[in-house]
Amino acid sequence: MRAVLAFLRNTWRGLTAMRTALTLLFLLALGAMPGALLPQRSLNPRSVDEYIANNGWWGRFLDDLQFYDVYASIWFSSIYVLLFVSLVGCLLPRTWEYFKQMRAKPVLTPRNLARMPHHATADTTASPQAVIEHAERRLKGWRKVTAEEENGVRTISAERGYLRETGNLVFHFSLLGLLIAFALGKMLGYEGQVIVQANGGQFCNSGVYNYDTFRPGLRVDGTQLNQFCVRVDDFDATYLHSGQAESFRADIQYQSGADLETGTWRPYPLEVNSPLRTAGDRLYLLGHGYTPLFTVTFPNGQIRNGATQWRPVNDVTLASEGATKFDPPDVPDAEQRRKSQLAITGLLAPTAVFRGELLDSAFPAANEPAVAIDVYRGDLGTDSGRGQSIFAIDQKMVTDGKLAKVARKNLRQGEQLTLDDGTVIRFDGVRDWVSLQVSHDPTQIWVLLSSVLVILGLGVSLSIKRRRVWVRASPQEDGRTVVEVGGLARTDQAGYGEEFTSVSRDLLAHEEES
Repeated sequence: MRAVLAFLRNTWRGLTAMRTALTLLFLLALGAMPGALLPQRSLNPRSVDEYIANNGWWGRFLDDLQFYDVYASIWFSSIYVLLFVSLVGCLLPRTWEYFKQMRAKPVLTPRNLARMPHHATADTTASPQAVIEHAERRLKGWRKVTAEEENGVRTISAERGYLRETGNLVFHFSLLGLLIAFALGKMLGYEGQVIVQANGGQFCNSGVYNYDTFRPGLRVDGTQLNQFCVRVDDFDATYLHSGQAESFRADIQYQSGADLETGTWRPYPLEVNSPLRTAGDRLYLLGHGYTPLFTVTFPNGQIRNGATQWRPVNDVTLASEGATKFDPPDVPDAEQRRKSQLAITGLLAPTAVFRGELLDSAFPAANEPAVAIDVYRGDLGTDSGRGQSIFAIDQKMVTDGKLAKVARKNLRQGEQLTLDDGTVIRFDGVRDWVSLQVSHDPTQIWVLLSSVLVILGLGVSLSIKRRRVWVRASPQEDGRTVVEVGGLARTDQAGYGEEFTSVSRDLLAHEEES
């Protein structure tokens, strides 16, 4: 039993040592590097799948180590918790010791000041009392204590630089507060992305089903989201000649608070680095893409319009892929309706260039939009009960022979394609869509405050030095007084020699003049 207690005691002492805390802080920073360098599933699952496919066994090995889910991994959470415990264990005894030192008086003057790292001496005609009174005036702002020794010897002990330990504690407590704020933010916050058409499309933060992707905190169930609505009226993008994006801007209107009751819309120019802050949430503009517009005229004369966003596959030219799906009109029989569904898939080029029959995009702006489409007819599988991506058709339905390709063609804006049954498909152009992200973090102000205090505390801790000065005035038989000044830097001596020289010169030069 004693061995177990000794082991636990030694483990606790090792864990709560400042060296251990610094090591864990280094490991936490090191562990966060894969989260910055590798794609993360919480942000872009498709990029993770592509990375694993392109890197073979190495990609799968990193997946086994949870390198694509760094901040939710067991090893990162373990370092986080150990660092939290280590900081608490370090700070509690240090704080108690700090308060005891703040109440304690400076140590008395050593008997042999000549053994101090800094030492100076002189004699004067002034009395020991006058010497000490002048020293008290010169050392204004220092913590001081005067004492009287045998044979009329007077001393003063002064100390300065207690703010160094104050800054040190502020730094470590702020670091602890930063860890707590981050942890609470992960528990109480949420983040979601949604695509909204830039022609008056609307989004309301009323439930998780309004999002395309939603990542709730551990204590968020999605039933009590902050209420606000957004309407995207227009989108504008400017590009350099190289195709690199120069600016994105979405002209939006929003409602929150009492505006939801009155129906009042407030305008806001949403840009990449200018999020909208409303209802305790932040709304970011992440990016944009294009929605191809198709008009389908069925053999019975019925017309259906399709406007489903397509996903960019080239971030430079915004060449996009997707699928626009249609149900046939006026088909009462459910079985026949499933067998007659249409899907238009392929490639959308905002600025089209043709290399023979191959379509590509030369520029991200929608200067000359065109599409290279494959048309499928049959059962899309949308009624099967299985989840299905809006950007693709179910290849299983193609493999099973329930969905067949009936046409392929390149279409410029305004051109059309006629199918074997008389159905006409016309490409009418493109429309912008924007990708929005809603972030809720109730601890962001505490993260900011803790970060500022970390910097301030570290600055104070590094710029202020603990140092001590002692003065002894000893009366001599001939009526003169020998004045000794000793100095000691509690931390490091860099720069203290100049300060001690200045202090001792002021004291001793004054006494010589006296």
